Formats: sequence, structure tokens, C-alpha cells
Amino acid sequence: MDAAKRRAAVLSALRSSGVPMSATALAARHSVSRQVIVGDVALLRAAGELITATPRGYVLGHGSEGYQGTVACVHGMDGMENELNIMVDNGCTVLNVIVEHPVYGQITGELHLSSRYDVRQFMDKVRSESARPLSELTGGVHLHTLSCPSREDFDRTCAELSAAGLLYESDEK
Repeated sequence: MDAAKRRAAVLSALRSSGVPMSATALAARHSVSRQVIVGDVALLRAAGELITATPRGYVLGHGSEGYQGTVACVHGMDGMENELNIMVDNGCTVLNVIVEHPVYGQITGELHLSSRYDVRQFMDKVRSESARPLSELTGGVHLHTLSCPSREDFDRTCAELSAAGLLYESDEK
């Protein structure tokens, strides 16, 4: 299979998949190396395809149904799992985490977590890799972009985060 046909097949697989697909899985499917798939995805992105790399694999597009909002949170490592579970338990997908770095500016990590299963897998990976969250760069302050079924679901999520002491709220009145 030539490179153009393989990229078309990768794009087709991402379109038909309901779950993230890893570069390793796509590589095995097409009998090429993982790095070839990473390059294919880079070329597909350059051609305008909305492909996002998440901790669990590639996903296509962001979805436009419902309500999308940004929430500011603050906590240490101990609050991360509770925060993410509150979000997914309210029907929201946690699209990303964003921090404002003094040297690099905005740093975004793609997450695409939609269920407790996704959160558990993410947390297992954080623990097994001894990875530190991006929010450690900013004293625990960070943003999440949430894709929610409705504005009401987003507002309920914010209220629960606030009640759990995870929402970043200004001290100014």
C-alpha cells in the first residue's frame, strides 16, 4: 500500500472508530512502524484534518453538540482524580488541561476523558509513569475545556467542583 492510500486508510479508521486509536495499533494494522503513523498523522493534520493525540490514542474532531465551556480549577495531585470524576459524572468530556507558563505561554495537554474508566486509565498512567501534572507548574491553578450535553450540565459541574473546593475562585469581591 502506498503512503497516500495508507493515510486515507488511517483517516477512515479514525472516522469509524468510537474510541481513541493508538499509533501502535494503527501501525500494526498497516504493517508499518509507529513512527510512520506519527508522520502520517502529522501530514493529515497539515492537510487540515482535526486529529488530536490523547493519552489513549488519536481521535478525530472535537464534536460540536451541546455546550463547551472552560473551568478554572486549583488543587494538588491529591485532588486530580476527584476533579476529573466530578466532570465525567456530570456527563462532560474533559477535552484538555491548560496552564499559563511564564516562559512558554499557554501549554495545553489533550485529555478527552469521558467516563470513570477513562479517568482510571489516565490516573493509572500518571502513577505508573510517575508523571507530574501540568498544574504543578502553576501552583495547582489550571483550566479545563469541557464538552457537556448542555449549559445546565456545565453549571452543575462547576457547582460540584466548587462544593469540593476544587474550583478556582477569586478572593476579590
